[in-house]
Amino acid sequence: MLKGKVCLITGGTRGIGRAIAELYAKNHARVYITGRSLENAGWMEQWNQNSGYMANMLEFDIADEQQCFAAVSHIKREEGHLDVLVNNAGIEYNEKIGMISRKHMEEMFSVNVFGAIQMLQLAARVMGRQANGGCIINISSVVGVQGNAGQLVYSATKGALLSVTKSAAKELAAQKIRVNAIAPGLTNTEMLRQTNPGQLQKRIGCIALGYPAEPEDIANACLFFASDQAKYISGQILGVDGCTSL
Repeated sequence: MLKGKVCLITGGTRGIGRAIAELYAKNHARVYITGRSLENAGWMEQWNQNSGYMANMLEFDIADEQQCFAAVSHIKREEGHLDVLVNNAGIEYNEKIGMISRKHMEEMFSVNVFGAIQMLQLAARVMGRQANGGCIINISSVVGVQGNAGQLVYSATKGALLSVTKSAAKELAAQKIRVNAIAPGLTNTEMLRQTNPGQLQKRIGCIALGYPAEPEDIANACLFFASDQAKYISGQILGVDGCTSL
């Protein structure tokens, strides 16, 4: 489905990002993933050898403007084009009103919003010069759509990403660049497995289907948006949340 496409997935060293990277590679894309530390990508070398598919790692922090520019420039030099950007990198602190840390607030906006916009801009500059344009997928969250107690700042950053998606889709359409967002619900990642069991069961109780998503469920939605099957879809928010009501 993605043969010949060059795809960049931020925050691709684990969890949802890793699942997206693996699925894209299996569908014959040229995959680049980003992470702040190569230590989190120890699986990649072994996976490349055992799977027969190839993914490449770029070590940089998307909160750093110069590092973002250098990474996208590297891909452009290596491949000559960039077809898909998945803005997946994000950080999360859950703090109730009255206990919100300014430091954590700035960190979340720096990565979840400012970093994502920076990557979108850089990718759009490359894609806008291509005859076939490109595709940008922003990974938001169900809490960005519905809000959630104890997640005011995190949900604000993910809600901002939805607005970014809709505005960017309108502005970039003339350059044949599609922009969509996916809003995952509770997903079975390492972070989830560290959640207090009582709190976890309460959150699962809000899911109509009765169980959390697997990272591969989110990856499947990303594969669809990146493929030519979604060539007439832009500016949309796809909830992959098992019908969650917070």
